[in-house]
Amino acid sequence: MRAAGRVTLKTIADSLGVSAKTVSRALTGKDSVGEELRTRIRAEADRLGYVPNSMARSLVSGAAMTLGMVITHPANPFYALLISAVEERCRANGYSLLLMVTEEDPETEREAAEALLRWGVDGAVVIPVQAGAAHWQRLQDSGVPIVLVNRGLEGLNCDFVGVDHERGAYEAASHLLDHGAATLHLMEEDVPYSSAADRRAGFHRALAEHGLPVQEDTVTLVPPPAPGRRATPWEPGAAYRHAQQLASRLEPGSAVLTGSDYFALGLYRALTEKGIDVPTQVAVIGHGDLPFAAYLQPALASVRPPAAEIGARAADLLFERIQGSTAPATTLYLPPELKARASAGGDDRHEAN
Repeated sequence: MRAAGRVTLKTIADSLGVSAKTVSRALTGKDSVGEELRTRIRAEADRLGYVPNSMARSLVSGAAMTLGMVITHPANPFYALLISAVEERCRANGYSLLLMVTEEDPETEREAAEALLRWGVDGAVVIPVQAGAAHWQRLQDSGVPIVLVNRGLEGLNCDFVGVDHERGAYEAASHLLDHGAATLHLMEEDVPYSSAADRRAGFHRALAEHGLPVQEDTVTLVPPPAPGRRATPWEPGAAYRHAQQLASRLEPGSAVLTGSDYFALGLYRALTEKGIDVPTQVAVIGHGDLPFAAYLQPALASVRPPAAEIGARAADLLFERIQGSTAPATTLYLPPELKARASAGGDDRHEAN
């Protein structure tokens, strides 16, 4: 029968007639306890439903056994895979994960950094707003290692793991040009973040290598949602309104590279309303390879970022720092994968992700 109330080391000790210190040594694998007694103690702990007190353990070890994770948008599907990968690594190492959301607000991010400092987390995985690094520097100076994900921060010397956005956009744009696009357009976020800037750089590089100029009207910038709105980071509606204007300028043989699959959704509708066929008249490639991409008609070609791998690599780097690594800061850019489906002249089969 399970004991009433919280089961403690003393509860187990009293049940077996041994000391609480012996129980602690047995459950933490210390060599000073014989195997037969250790087996009895573990069996009794299981019978009573003992759960280790992580707070007490952290007081003894000097570690909170918790990682902090700061993201910008909870609705961003990229972050869902990222969070799962980090949380999986936490569980494997006996850690908990504390998640915080900034909604791209610099003040909220500053408060999040201060909260992580107060709570004494052992390390932090951070997707920064890129509006200053002072609060993250204070956290790092306090002894809390930080790994930045997807966006860097000038002046902060720490590990970084992100998507090679420049390469992804370059390969997607090159694919469109190599498959006959006479004119190439980019529909991108109108934001000051490095990820968007890197995609624009890749787009420009592909044009330059194919001997094509970057004309002013070939880049359409889509504004983000209004500040403070808790919504998806991209809106098909905003892209649709801009795509209506773009669609009226597109000649047969054009192609459009978008910075988001949500943008491609808005573009699909605008093109359909104009009677423009995808891909025979206009080819389209999105970014993100969201679950709906392969099931649109035609199936949307998209650049798939390695979200789970990025999360796993970021967590592994963080645990290396927690364990005392003093190696120079690591910078990793992981390549995305182009899924060349029917909207860009690829296979129209509905593939599983």
